[in-house]
Amino acid sequence: MKVAIMGFGVVGSGVAEVIAQNADHIRAHSLVDLSLSHILDIRDFPGSAFAPYMTKDVNDILSDDETKIVVETMGGVEPAFTFVSACLQKGKHVVTSNKELVAKKGDVLLALARANNVNFLFEAAVGGGIPIIRPLTICLAANRIREIAGILNGTTNFILSKMITDNMDFQTALRLAQEKGYAEKDPTADVEGIDACRKICILASLATGSHIYPDGILTEGITKLTKDDVAYAEAFGCVIKLIARAKTLENGRWCVTVSPALVPKTHMLAGVNDVFNACFVRGDMVGDVLLYGQGAGKLATASAVVADAIDCAQHSDKRRIYGWGEAKDGVLADPMEAPVRLFVRAKTSGKAADTAKLLSALSGCEVADSADGDLVFITPEAKEKDLRDALAPFDAASVIRLF
Repeated sequence: MKVAIMGFGVVGSGVAEVIAQNADHIRAHSLVDLSLSHILDIRDFPGSAFAPYMTKDVNDILSDDETKIVVETMGGVEPAFTFVSACLQKGKHVVTSNKELVAKKGDVLLALARANNVNFLFEAAVGGGIPIIRPLTICLAANRIREIAGILNGTTNFILSKMITDNMDFQTALRLAQEKGYAEKDPTADVEGIDACRKICILASLATGSHIYPDGILTEGITKLTKDDVAYAEAFGCVIKLIARAKTLENGRWCVTVSPALVPKTHMLAGVNDVFNACFVRGDMVGDVLLYGQGAGKLATASAVVADAIDCAQHSDKRRIYGWGEAKDGVLADPMEAPVRLFVRAKTSGKAADTAKLLSALSGCEVADSADGDLVFITPEAKEKDLRDALAPFDAASVIRLF
């Protein structure tokens, strides 16, 4: 079956390599024959072995009736959304690794796929090379999903790992990540939690059946964290991780957030280090499941993309039944109404009475030994709004870290 690729960057070139190198293996084990037809990119690649497939005109793909599967690895929303929409309307299956596209336009594209009886698949958009979409929607289909929590960004996990194990400050760890190619020149999407937010929105959309837009999700990155925060986490027997979480509350609504969190060393996510990612899923029947692996990388991500293409070829006359519908009111909860325990680090006046007054307002705090006038504690569990309200009146304590 003919496959076209839109975007010949890191992932797109990896897809071409996987198809070219493993075509015989794919044919033998999956009983489908994948071959390249076109590669769309505005750049020239005169020295590439794939130069004969290059085109700068998307109509070469749209008008080719033999091209049944289109891989989108361009990134961004436009022109990817326009091109993918046109492919689906032409009755072509589409596979993408573009998390921003799926998070922002997934409801529209899934509806287009349904209307034209084709597949729109996006396994690589969340976990890169880690399978998560199929396990969540197929293997765990008998479960009501209660919680999804993950380390969904390798760049931030690498930075935090270096801050934890090598006592680096944030900026030094970020520079190392950039030198190693783990972080972009502009790392904003990673370090501010935007990338992780898009990914948890996709998973939450699958779990709820309703499109969850990233614009409305409470998102905090890791740029404010210091070595002192890391040291205080250690005092509580925890490590700091950037956690993307979607969780059902008692009222049935979902709380979706991205923020740093103290993870007890006994939790399965605590040992996920370096550029590795992991996704923890809690089902009402299966209990706790952890999916772990390399969440990015050229060939790791390309392998997931090609697996989706194989799935499309195997189901060329039958659409895969998973996805979600349009956004619905009443699905999301106000995150301030969710029960949490907060990590608080404050500068006090140095007066024992002020410190005692602060702690008494939050009865049941777990306090860490501290220095330099810091008061460091973990609150008891309560609604986040109530905890923040309790902290608000204290002029004697300047809260410098709260998550």
